[in-house]
Amino acid sequence: MPDDRIRRIRPDDVEAAVRLAYDLAEYERAPDECHLTAPQLREALFGDAPKLFGHVAEVDGEVVGFAVWFLNFSTWRGVHGIYLEDLFVRPAHRGSGLGKALLAALAAECVANGYGRLEWSVLDWNPATEFYKALGAVPMDEWTVNRLTDDPLRDLAAQA
Repeated sequence: MPDDRIRRIRPDDVEAAVRLAYDLAEYERAPDECHLTAPQLREALFGDAPKLFGHVAEVDGEVVGFAVWFLNFSTWRGVHGIYLEDLFVRPAHRGSGLGKALLAALAAECVANGYGRLEWSVLDWNPATEFYKALGAVPMDEWTVNRLTDDPLRDLAAQA
């Protein structure tokens, strides 16, 4: 039975989700790297052609956690999957099952839509790695995440 504390994100949740994103950046020791604005998130989630999706955890009418995700595609499996961009539950609500319930909601999205996988990245030092392993998540240790941003991204784009 689905957890009634978890639901799809709505437009009136955007401000709370932005605050959670900043709280996550603080938790991940990178507060200066978060520049998200409510209009950006609102457009990404609810604009003409949304490419971002989300769920929230709500307790007593307050949004206390969120999961923001988008679709990826596996050329090997031949189907879409979900890439979980961010998962965060306020510290006061950790241990209450909300993180697991958010992940379960995404797993249910995968199963209902025929998606082949649910994946995410986690910082090596994050204690949640043990929680993820207990759920059956397999660390992809042989893979290294690569990223282009800012000037390197623009420099490479200029070569197109």
